[in-house]
Amino acid sequence: MRAHHVMTRNVITIDADASIRAAANLMLKQHISGLPVVDGAGRLIGIVSEGDFVRRSEIGTQRPHIGWLDFLMRGDKGALDFVREHGRKVGEIMTRDDIHSATEDMLLEELVRLMERHDIKRLPVMRGDMLVGIVTRSDLLRAVASLARDVPDPTADDDHIRSRVIASIEKRDWQPMQLGVIVRDGIVHLSGMITDERFRQAVIVAAENVAGVKLVHDHLYFFDAMSGLSFRSPEDEGWAQAG
Repeated sequence: MRAHHVMTRNVITIDADASIRAAANLMLKQHISGLPVVDGAGRLIGIVSEGDFVRRSEIGTQRPHIGWLDFLMRGDKGALDFVREHGRKVGEIMTRDDIHSATEDMLLEELVRLMERHDIKRLPVMRGDMLVGIVTRSDLLRAVASLARDVPDPTADDDHIRSRVIASIEKRDWQPMQLGVIVRDGIVHLSGMITDERFRQAVIVAAENVAGVKLVHDHLYFFDAMSGLSFRSPEDEGWAQAG
């Protein structure tokens, strides 16, 4: 399998001129740990992640004041640290350099190795200099990458079915967050997060009604905002108990 088979296509992004408060609220609302930063033309120019909010003056976690000798030894790093700890805009705290990315045709095994080698949780997927998707690290990604060693890539028909399933679900009021769709031989696996159990059936029915779909497997997990707990789908829970 390749990056374009599993990537999220409707990537949640943010502008470099947005406030860090807006970025933090967006990440909390969408339950994601990082955001690609794009310019007006949709080109990737940086990444802002949870790690960029660790050393912040608002919460008193900035690095301690250093003496003049240490300042001379550190060169311009002290200035860079100050900007990252006190900057008010996303562009001032985001990671600009050494941004790792994948192509749409990158094998999942290669993609996972890249994420592990650089200890990153998300990998933007690029078409030239344009951001077209994102793959995030998860246990599911590891499992899919392992399975891909022995199972052929999805067929062209599977890719078409996947596109139609995504189109039938996206932009709906009940669209899952972080929607994931994998199709093999007409069998659809849905993943993502829902905040209302009534959304589950709507998502499944939308997929079932796509031409070429033979079967739909439900891996959507339910997030309870009141308790902060998440729960596996009934199907996954059944498999877990059977195992």
